[in-house]
Amino acid sequence: MDCGLCNRRGLPESIRDVDHLEDLMSTPSDGVIETLGRLDGDIIVLGAGGKMGPSLSRMARRASDAAGVKRRVIAVSRFSSEESVSMLQSHGVETVRADLLNEEELKSLPDAQNVVFMVGMKFGSSQQQALTWAMNAYLPGLVCQRYAKSRMVAFSSGNVYGMTPICRGGSIESDSLNPVGEYAMSVLARERVFEHFSLSCGIPTALIRLNYSVEMRYGVLVDLALKVFEGQPVDVTMGNANLIWQADANAMTLQSFDRVSSPPFVLNVTGPEMVSIRQAAQDFAEIMGKPLTITGTECQEALIGNAQLCHSLFGYPKVPVRQMIRWIADWVARGGESLGKPTHYEVSDGKY
Repeated sequence: MDCGLCNRRGLPESIRDVDHLEDLMSTPSDGVIETLGRLDGDIIVLGAGGKMGPSLSRMARRASDAAGVKRRVIAVSRFSSEESVSMLQSHGVETVRADLLNEEELKSLPDAQNVVFMVGMKFGSSQQQALTWAMNAYLPGLVCQRYAKSRMVAFSSGNVYGMTPICRGGSIESDSLNPVGEYAMSVLARERVFEHFSLSCGIPTALIRLNYSVEMRYGVLVDLALKVFEGQPVDVTMGNANLIWQADANAMTLQSFDRVSSPPFVLNVTGPEMVSIRQAAQDFAEIMGKPLTITGTECQEALIGNAQLCHSLFGYPKVPVRQMIRWIADWVARGGESLGKPTHYEVSDGKY
């Protein structure tokens, strides 16, 4: 990696600690500041206690302040972490504890003209199918009824496309959908519920099909780095993956408020590369000075999305894959914090 190029991008050569990471991931781009400067009304982030929610909420707060717009930014979650609550509040984000499947608690939430829907269940979905469908398909209808006069930006997943041949260059938004497994099917159900209420109630909506967000503590690259560092074999049967730095994904999501419509605007959010799992593992091994054991042979299909539309609207991600690899290699080698939430990127049968 050319560190001179890295510096010209305004990126640090390494990430010191979690505070540095959170600051970096919540820094709004010029595009986010411009979008939230035009947007009227408060912003409520539902499911803000997950992996992406805290940094997205902080980014919305920072962008609004930078644009000179006075608004409430409200983060809603069950919030298992007191540290997360304190961090958000210290940066001007209001927090509300709520179980969104409890209709009385949902009804009692503050009004807001702009809703970011980040609630979802993936990990453990094969063992809790009923809860998976309740969270991913039933709850969106309740939220649409509660916020029928608001704008919606709702997270979905590239898993709704199913496996696609590598030679195609990834699925585009107009492709037929072929979800595999109950998780992916429930995510498609989520989209259809949002589509129904968007059409029947006139709710301006954007659906964000994300694959795969990455930061220092979780993501496909973290999974690979930990395997290499610990001397575990790396299976390359699922030979390629889409990756995007979490801050870039958050920025593109917030800018999607400019594109909400009825019927919903659908957008793939990911990086421009089909990242080779084998090459990324080799890069980690070289940087870390570790031996590498590869197993399996690359199949010719993968869960790959084509994000050309997103990049044409909002520009390319600010953080390239090679920089993520260097950051994560350094972080893992120093014993940096991990969320302990593997992505299961290697899964091809939809069982999470």
